[in-house]
Amino acid sequence: MIRVMVVDDERMVCAYLSALLATAGDIEVVAQAYDGAEAVEKAMAHRVDVVLLDVRMPVVDGLAAAERLARLPNPPKVVMLTTFDLEEYVHRALRAHAVGFLLKEADPEVIVAAVRAAATGGAMLAPSVTRRLLAEFTRTEAAARHEARRAVAALTARERDVLTGLGEGLSNAEIAARLFLEDTTIKGYVSRVLTKLDCANRTQAALVAHDAGLVARRG
Repeated sequence: MIRVMVVDDERMVCAYLSALLATAGDIEVVAQAYDGAEAVEKAMAHRVDVVLLDVRMPVVDGLAAAERLARLPNPPKVVMLTTFDLEEYVHRALRAHAVGFLLKEADPEVIVAAVRAAATGGAMLAPSVTRRLLAEFTRTEAAARHEARRAVAALTARERDVLTGLGEGLSNAEIAARLFLEDTTIKGYVSRVLTKLDCANRTQAALVAHDAGLVARRG
């Protein structure tokens, strides 16, 4: 059985969600709480697998409660449930290791599925949340590519060759063999490339090479 705690400051909502989950057959609601502080206390008192947690509550809101729950020795999985899908809420919930973010208008079967997914290590996000995160990821990726290309443009042709080798995971000796240069020469080039790109190590430089399109992405 999946042991669940339902947390919502509206008792009728709490009762509804508890009754809904009880019909699933493989879910047992072992506790209810009506604010974030109480949720953390009951999570420590009960062996809870999943917490279905409202965002906006008095005393301690759901986002703060999720952050506190994440710091427990054996933290339960958290699924946020709210009438609001504001970007601020989504980001803070994900930073607090919430594995689900659903709107209260979600179909009952979706809520049940989210609890089951959380219990088995999965995740479920409302479609509107998923679209927003994907859009942000695309914007972030575009910005990273632009910045990487700008940085690489400041390198000499030979330095770009060396950076390409770093992006492919080659050793200094392998890069030297490819470019018909001495190992010590390549070592000097690597040092200059790291300095020009403001990279602390070869791994960071390799990421720049990928973002700049010097190395084809895999997968």
